[in-house]
Amino acid sequence: MECKKLIAGFGIKNGRAVKLNHIQTCYEEDLLTLARYFGDSGADELFLYDLSETEEDHEKTIGLMKEVARLSDIPVIAGGRVKRLEDVKKYLYAGSKAAFLNAGIEENVDLLKEAADRFGDDKIYAYLPDASYLNRAAEYAQLGASVMILGDPKITGDTLRAVSDCEEHFLLTGSSEDRTIMAASLNINQVEGFVTAFEPGCVCMDVKQELKSQGIQVDTFESSIAFDQFKLNSDGLIPVITQDYQTREVLMLAYMNREAFHETLRTGCMTYYSRSRQSLWKKGETSGHYQYVKSLSLDCDNDTLLAKVNQIGAACHTGKRSCFYQNLVQKEYQDSNPLKVFEEVLQVILDRKVNPKEGSYTNYLFDKGMDKILKKLGEEATEIIIAAKNPNPEEVKYEISDFLYHMMVLMAQKGVTWEDITRELANR
Repeated sequence: MECKKLIAGFGIKNGRAVKLNHIQTCYEEDLLTLARYFGDSGADELFLYDLSETEEDHEKTIGLMKEVARLSDIPVIAGGRVKRLEDVKKYLYAGSKAAFLNAGIEENVDLLKEAADRFGDDKIYAYLPDASYLNRAAEYAQLGASVMILGDPKITGDTLRAVSDCEEHFLLTGSSEDRTIMAASLNINQVEGFVTAFEPGCVCMDVKQELKSQGIQVDTFESSIAFDQFKLNSDGLIPVITQDYQTREVLMLAYMNREAFHETLRTGCMTYYSRSRQSLWKKGETSGHYQYVKSLSLDCDNDTLLAKVNQIGAACHTGKRSCFYQNLVQKEYQDSNPLKVFEEVLQVILDRKVNPKEGSYTNYLFDKGMDKILKKLGEEATEIIIAAKNPNPEEVKYEISDFLYHMMVLMAQKGVTWEDITRELANR
């Protein structure tokens, strides 16, 4: 049985995050900050409703959605302002796992089949403004919508019974304060998740633990090895090496006891045991520099933990990003980590764009414009094909390198990052 999803929902209007169904109420924090926070604190997905009224605001909202998808570690569902198939494409190309069309607009219903045929029915959801649309859920599913999103915030017992009578998959929306309705919604087999506007600072993992205590299967941290099987030091502690989950940079070393370990699993925030204070120490509790757990691993001897985290701010009490900033000895070496090399080359290209250098071939391409960049990219692609027909693999390596460089010039010109590319590949 799949876990039920807890989904953080926002409306977006005039570049601001607003509460769903309460358009007049804006959050104080910006959308990107909120999206990252809720993803870190335990939300399974993000739901973004485009409330833009003008084409200009719509394009701005698409840009925001793209940034959210880039920064977020959890999937994004987006939609709301669909006037043509191109709008559906924009939501999906912005990085959304699925786009929803508002079934309250009959023209959108007409678009459902075309959108599902074009992008796949798993990418298309139907948004039902209230319970009166439930009797058409089968029709929307037949047209190609794989999931129904019931947008009515006033969920009643009658609503839940009506959803139970449907055969389609649903996401329900409602208040995060009414845990009874939330739990009742998630107890329905057809309901895959609950969309709600959490208050800033709400820890989604706490809500999940509450739901879990009521027998609802949600995604929480569960250790595959019991703490009793860990080999502890003479103080009854286990050392923890903490690492940035993206860059793999080692941030710090600390210790856990049994209570700290279980508190880390419960909250999703790194909690250690302070040997100096002889008490639990939730990292970031006073500084705000929290460490959100992405994974925990145990070494082969069961005596050391490796934590991969999203580090907010600095890990070190000195204000440094990492505690390991004092370089003692270093031998020069060539770092050939593929993604690191790609990122460094792209950064050089981006720097040339901002700070032109006389005689730079990169600046020559930027000066000549898009047609020249595309012409060179086509030429280099042809060179790869020709080289591949020859027996010597060295030629292929050389031509692919040329192609990748020109491709990165195109990426810089179009504002595409390696993170955009790797995220798209991961989604596939």
